[in-house]
Amino acid sequence: MKGISFVKYFAILSIIGLICIAPVFAESAGTHTVTDMSGTEISVPTDIQSILIACQGGVAQEIVIMGDPKKVVGMSAMNLFPMFTKMFPELKNLPDAGSFDDLNMETILKLKPDVVINSVTAKKGNPKITENGIPVFQALTGKATADTIYNEFRAFGDLLNNKAKSEELIAYWDEKKKFINDRLKSLPDDKRKTVFYASNKDLGTDTSWGVSYVATSGGINVAKDLGDAKVNPEKLAEWNPDVIIVQGSTDGKYPDKDIINNPQLSGLSAIKNGQVYNVPNGGFWWCRPSPESPLGFLWLAKTLYPDTFADVDMKKEMKTFFKTFYRYDLSDDEADAILSVNK
Repeated sequence: MKGISFVKYFAILSIIGLICIAPVFAESAGTHTVTDMSGTEISVPTDIQSILIACQGGVAQEIVIMGDPKKVVGMSAMNLFPMFTKMFPELKNLPDAGSFDDLNMETILKLKPDVVINSVTAKKGNPKITENGIPVFQALTGKATADTIYNEFRAFGDLLNNKAKSEELIAYWDEKKKFINDRLKSLPDDKRKTVFYASNKDLGTDTSWGVSYVATSGGINVAKDLGDAKVNPEKLAEWNPDVIIVQGSTDGKYPDKDIINNPQLSGLSAIKNGQVYNVPNGGFWWCRPSPESPLGFLWLAKTLYPDTFADVDMKKEMKTFFKTFYRYDLSDDEADAILSVNK
């Protein structure tokens, strides 16, 4: 080339090449990009050292399965899940920086997390965090179905550099869902049990997850077309479900007695036949989306169709899950305590 020696030309090309590959090298060396459940791409350290959890929704359970619980530097109280904190005592007394939209930014900034996990529903809280230069990974927190939650598992596997464990968890889900479906696939809809999922004593119901949970377990949610709402006793009497399942309240108690003793509900088949059941709470509520949900599917399938699933040993199933995913040897007494919510 005229005016430029070969050596100079080669040097210029080398510099251009370095400039082009530098961002790629920097990302591979120190950060990587992941997509959260809102569809937002965020840049996080490749080797995350500190995580702050600003929501519930099974997030802590996903982190301990695919990551290291010792890297969690803050989260809201987990007293509703005593079995979980027994397995992971390091998560019991962490600083509480608030949750969802109700955040303590002073605490968050003091803890200096590499990433904050919050909900897709925290429309006010998430911007407060990101405007302070901290990446937020948004999780579904109850807005998943039995299929879409796979996307969240894979996203956490990507976030925590443990894609193998996320795929193992998904394979476990597929196995249990297929097992239940194969047992019940010849059962027509008019022979399936109808179910009302009560989230509180005032007959609130949640169909974001409730329809998916009941359907995966072989039942029909009578409120499937309602959306999240409070149901009046007259409507529930019109539906007259075969079974009522009850979620644990945020005070740690079950409102089953309030429902059973409600005089407006005394004519319901489920109440007259003693078919009102509290859903167990293991490392997390079994009737809410979390890694542990397949135990809830099995429990409800066995509750609805005891003869069809007579061979299902819930204690054995629990021990297998807890060992495989929580790395914990669940004792018979612990398993019995989890299952004793209806005694």
